[in-house]
Amino acid sequence: MATTAPAALERPLCVDLDGTLVKSDTLVDSLLLLVRSRPLDALKTPLWALRGKANLKREVTARVTLDVEHLPYNRPLLEYLMAQRGDGRKLYLATGADAGLADRIARHLNIFEGVLSSDGTTNLIGSNKLAGFRSRFAGDFDYIGNARPDLPLLSAAATPMLANPDLGLRMALRARGLKPQRTFTDRANGLRTFLKAIRVHQWAKNALIFLPLLLAHHLQGPVVLAAAIAFVCFSLCASATYIVNDLLDIEADRQHPRKRKRAFASGNLSAGLGIAIAAVFLAASFTGAVFRLPHGFLGWLIFYLVTTLAYSLALKRIVILDVVILSALYTLRMLAGAAATKTFISPWLAAFAIFIFLSLAMVKRFSELQNVRSAGAQLSNGRGYLLNDIEQIRSFGTSSAFASVVVLSVYIGQPDVLSLYHHHDRMWLMAPLLILWLCRVWLLASRGELDEDPVVFALTDPMSLLMGVAAVLIALVSL
Repeated sequence: MATTAPAALERPLCVDLDGTLVKSDTLVDSLLLLVRSRPLDALKTPLWALRGKANLKREVTARVTLDVEHLPYNRPLLEYLMAQRGDGRKLYLATGADAGLADRIARHLNIFEGVLSSDGTTNLIGSNKLAGFRSRFAGDFDYIGNARPDLPLLSAAATPMLANPDLGLRMALRARGLKPQRTFTDRANGLRTFLKAIRVHQWAKNALIFLPLLLAHHLQGPVVLAAAIAFVCFSLCASATYIVNDLLDIEADRQHPRKRKRAFASGNLSAGLGIAIAAVFLAASFTGAVFRLPHGFLGWLIFYLVTTLAYSLALKRIVILDVVILSALYTLRMLAGAAATKTFISPWLAAFAIFIFLSLAMVKRFSELQNVRSAGAQLSNGRGYLLNDIEQIRSFGTSSAFASVVVLSVYIGQPDVLSLYHHHDRMWLMAPLLILWLCRVWLLASRGELDEDPVVFALTDPMSLLMGVAAVLIALVSL
């Protein structure tokens, strides 16, 4: 790091907050927390906004307490500020955030000489912020910003600096011939972050849409095409709900050792962009469903969306009901696939799905509790479970797992199998294979070696993939 000139150390260094010192927008974060914790108050936000953005910030800040300790700070910038503070320089937090929140962040970091912020009447951004600087500082100042509203400050600063600058600001600076002295970048790969945000790996769950027509051996071209379109529509809708869930869970995710690295919790994608992506995905999903698929599929898609949103807002915090809903959403995918392809679902398949997916939902909760207990940490996800529940959840999950094996065993002897498979006796190999996989999943979960999401585990575990290939081969040799 270059040594700061003595003359520069005499100038106050002013730092923007949202998008600069913190990679996220604290107002959006606070609004999301308000929606989750006080939804009725969230309905009042349009009225607060009518009295100005500064009033909106004041009202929201008065009702929620954002966790300032776990905000996604720009680490290179924070290290630079600490070094400047150590050299004796006076630092100022200059932000459009409300004074209540800005003061809490300043107290937490303990590196700022003072705070300039919105006061409920004046929204301290752009020219308002510059006027605040003129009244506060007698001479020159240095400034670090990230977005186009910071342009007046950067133009007036003796030493303009940037942190994770957006495209609009970079273009405006280039047009004015202004060259920033330093840029502090703390941002992950854009494409990789986007793919993680929409959880492409979770699209594997939606392959259940193809299961009814595969088991019915109904593989004509138009039917397969309808299933493929349904898969895309369902995947886009699911990704939109994952984004909404992540946005509402930002506070809890930032306190989680693994989930804090998620795109929105880490600040690598903005919450505003997440809302836009979710809206586009939903529009594309329902457009495809309305114009290319039977209305029955549309009904299941709407039901899935409503259920998952209700789950994200409230139902996931109700013990046991949350895992029942998760398992039902797996079964719903098969029902949607049957509606899209107009394929009959065997009652045996429905019964098998209920038990095996309930077991997978239980193992997900079990793994969460087991990992927390192994780490000696405290539960912070607000789902209502206790560490003392872990053995009961194990009992629920393992009994449901073996119930699915029983259903499969009974199904193999049914006329449905006799008519579809010429060598139906070979299908019995499916039962020990399923027992092996389920027992292995639960054993690894008990050891704390299972990823909290069994789908992620199954897609990345070589043994699980090998068993999947074996299951396909068994089905083929049974035809």
